Amino acid sequence: MSGAPASLAGQPIVPVVVIDDAAQAVGLAEALLAGGIGCAEFTLRTPAALDALAAVSAVPGFVAGVGTVITPSQLHAAADAGARFAVAPGFDEEVVALGLERGLDVVPGVATPSELSRALRAGIDHVKLYPAGALGGTDYLDALVGPFPGVRFLPSGGVNASTAATWAGHPAVFAISGSWMVPRDAIAAGDFGRIAELARAAVVSIAEVTR
Repeated sequence: MSGAPASLAGQPIVPVVVIDDAAQAVGLAEALLAGGIGCAEFTLRTPAALDALAAVSAVPGFVAGVGTVITPSQLHAAADAGARFAVAPGFDEEVVALGLERGLDVVPGVATPSELSRALRAGIDHVKLYPAGALGGTDYLDALVGPFPGVRFLPSGGVNASTAATWAGHPAVFAISGSWMVPRDAIAAGDFGRIAELARAAVVSIAEVTR
């Protein structure tokens, strides 16, 4: 892996969290830390997301981020809740500019060379490749890297336990993103032991290729 935005430096795995009860957030963050993962993006897919984000932003050693950011108002709310980085499924100039203005590391989503060109013009060279699996996997990433050699990617969507090492070992990837180590049902049940085990296994699975 190569480089990373400041808040994600040293974070080769970015869990994608869908949380239904903010009361489970701190336990989740502590379980991830116990498993060797020090960050997560809390997706704005549930009403509990912002409260959860606010709660984990106070957990020592944990980097709280927000995901599924689509509108400027969502970005403002996430920044107010303590997010240090923001991940978006697509590229929106206004959201990117606002995120940078609010002091967040912004990782917008791209799927095409045209979107990647727009991101570069906006000053962004670390992007989310989404949906990575459906786009064609690392073969598609290889094709993008040719004309855009300086860009670094966060593959997401289709990255799982069986493909994690392949993605993580790609020289243009700065981190991988997925939800397999944070199952929604385990979060809801407060099964933090399971989450810690899954996080630990994810870290071990990519250890060889990220040294």
